[in-house]
Amino acid sequence: TVKCFEALLRWRHPSKGVISPALFIPIAEDTGLIDAIGDWVISAACDDAAKWPSDINVAVNVSPNQLQSGSIVESIKNALDHSKLAASRIELEITERVFLHNSEANLLVLQKLRSMGVRIVMDDFGTGFSSLRNLMSFPFDKMKLDRSFVTNIASDTKILGIARAALSISKALNISIVAEGVETRDQAECLHAMGFDYLQGFLFSAPL
Repeated sequence: TVKCFEALLRWRHPSKGVISPALFIPIAEDTGLIDAIGDWVISAACDDAAKWPSDINVAVNVSPNQLQSGSIVESIKNALDHSKLAASRIELEITERVFLHNSEANLLVLQKLRSMGVRIVMDDFGTGFSSLRNLMSFPFDKMKLDRSFVTNIASDTKILGIARAALSISKALNISIVAEGVETRDQAECLHAMGFDYLQGFLFSAPL
């Protein structure tokens, strides 16, 4: 059953083809264009989701720069008002970079968003330096286990142990957990048997 789609941004350059956000997002952050790009992404994602069945959410990745400027609160309000989408149907995915600088100010912005009903997700869990502390610093609605802990989960006992630990943490904190990067049936069956709430990856659909 489909429960959520993640908005994936791509730059379709006329001569260079499709450019990954891993290349152009850092430039947008450095040049100050990330707020304008982020506003458009949030608006487009909400408009699209408003056309879907009411039980399907949309997830949008958020740059720490968007939180630091504080403009994202107004951007979300405007997008929800325009699209008539329920606030609970948008999930904002943040990484641990949010906690490296201006963490207190960023937490205040996240609290404002959550008070509006927006869902907040910890993305790429397991790749940072202080995941547990950061998970406890804010009442996240969901955490996503990074794909690096999924690729060999069906054959690597160490990876399997880490995934089980992440699952236990999510249950202890009463947070839903998603396994990212699921590409094979073996991976899916292993994660499903463990009790993961949601699975995401190419096994279910390539980017649309």
